Amino acid sequence: MTGERGPRAPLRASDPSEGPPAPGPRLRRLAPGLLAAVLLTGCATGTTEAAPDTASTPGTSAATGAVTAPDPSRAPAGRTPAGTLLVADFGSDTVTFVDPGPDGSGEGGAPIASVKAGTAPYGLVVGEDGRAWVATAEGVAVLDTQRRIRLALVPYATESGPVTTGEYRGGGMGIAMAPDGKHVYVGVNVPGGDGAVEVIDTATREVTGAAAVGLRPFDVDVSPDGREVYATGHDSFDVTAVDADSLETRRMEVAPYGTEGGLGSWLKPHYAVVRPEDGKLLLPFEGERLAVLDPRTGEVAIEPMTADTHQHGAALTPDGTLLVVGTGPIGAEDEGPSLTVRSPDGTERTVPLDGPHEDVAVSRDGRTAYVTGGFTREGYWNGITVVDLDDEEREPVRLKAGNRPLGIAVL
Repeated sequence: MTGERGPRAPLRASDPSEGPPAPGPRLRRLAPGLLAAVLLTGCATGTTEAAPDTASTPGTSAATGAVTAPDPSRAPAGRTPAGTLLVADFGSDTVTFVDPGPDGSGEGGAPIASVKAGTAPYGLVVGEDGRAWVATAEGVAVLDTQRRIRLALVPYATESGPVTTGEYRGGGMGIAMAPDGKHVYVGVNVPGGDGAVEVIDTATREVTGAAAVGLRPFDVDVSPDGREVYATGHDSFDVTAVDADSLETRRMEVAPYGTEGGLGSWLKPHYAVVRPEDGKLLLPFEGERLAVLDPRTGEVAIEPMTADTHQHGAALTPDGTLLVVGTGPIGAEDEGPSLTVRSPDGTERTVPLDGPHEDVAVSRDGRTAYVTGGFTREGYWNGITVVDLDDEEREPVRLKAGNRPLGIAVL
């Protein structure tokens, strides 16, 4: 294959930046009583109500100092406007609403409100009804984004250990919604064992089932027809397909560099997107290789990429352009942080970013990308980089927002 380097030597298994010490046997650790009730009766109790909370949570970043507090005077008195950004504050227990400025450009934008969600929020997804579902360490928070309040916290059926913070905490990570909006699927990390995908009924806000998946389900996606759910197992080099009806699973290895190095390897899958036209999953690796997984056969095709940098978050624009977040170098020959803008025909351009970033969302018109600076490791900053996808000459705009923001959505 032209235009790519050979495989890098994997890091030793004890490297703390990408993997903890090797765990014990991979076990499915589900709370027996609760899970039995879930699977037999189709419901789980424990949903809680919470009063409105618009106070920001203080925190600091080594990169930028104090977190910028939301400005209540900027918050709309009525319903939250379309185009507002929503970010999961991994560095606190909140979700922050962000005004992206005129025309979504980032210029003059600022945080307008923060709402209590739960410990260490990670991924989030927003339904057509304006409710956001946020994966936290202790459960899935349900937010009314129009009124900017938390409605409920749905506890997990999976036993994932004590509620903690940090990169390797247990609890929810990737999260996605069925095309019809009737179910939310959340990947639950179980430190030292297999993760799980839990199914939440959006009408009742209750867990209705769970399926064992790979290690650390960084990302969760759904097929265009809603029949399958895909969990990307970061530490098991795989994607697990879950039948949305039966919850039966099948594992598909995605390891274009091989699995040598195990937990200590940097060359693992992180985020994926599902291509609508054919249902294939696109998984970027190191700005060098794009793994194209056909979930019907489990076959993986490799296409070259050009950014030559460690990659995390990914998103598709309405016209099929793939956006991929480059977090920065892992070797002496690597390039710095960037946003890859990859056209459907495979041509790419890279937009340099200032410092590590984690995830990306795109405006509804497909003209603007919003890249979170939270990052799962150190080096993060408390803000969003706004990239104009139409004007290649325009410099990215840095917008202060949130407390180590990871997941992001455009309302």
